Amino acid sequence: MSVFVLDSNFFIEAHRVSYPFDIFHSFWKKVNELARHKKITSIDKVRKELYPKKDELFEWCRNNLPDDFFKSTDEVMPQYEEIIEWVKSRRNDPYEKYAVDEFLEANKTDAFLVAYCLGNLDNRILVTHETSEPKRKNKVKIPDVCKAVNVRSVNPMNMFRELRETI
Repeated sequence: MSVFVLDSNFFIEAHRVSYPFDIFHSFWKKVNELARHKKITSIDKVRKELYPKKDELFEWCRNNLPDDFFKSTDEVMPQYEEIIEWVKSRRNDPYEKYAVDEFLEANKTDAFLVAYCLGNLDNRILVTHETSEPKRKNKVKIPDVCKAVNVRSVNPMNMFRELRETI
């Protein structure tokens, strides 16, 4: 069974814009349920993005996600190196240097999310609000990297549709 691997923007966008806690209890209850049933997960780098703020989203994650929800990326270094090679090797349509540097920063999540999914192509689908912009040179976009390395990515609504879940 495939598991959906959530980008930090899944949580941030939901909390700040689309599904605030005080209005959309059912959305957050569904996220908790999907996490408990191991249909969704994320990585340690996402936790590091979400937890330092010590805000309402931090509290919700800490109190509602299983202890094993955020997976370690220690084992995905070979896949991470593959991502690095692809991003740096776009000779015909290269990214600007600062875009590559930003994407590959060790404390950034994007490359590690793709690498984590690349580590098990048959069972991991990346979920992000980012959209493909293959001609963009000043920012490396997750869906474009996913496409290049054959990682499947979807937006949150398509994740819910594929899971046949309603809120």
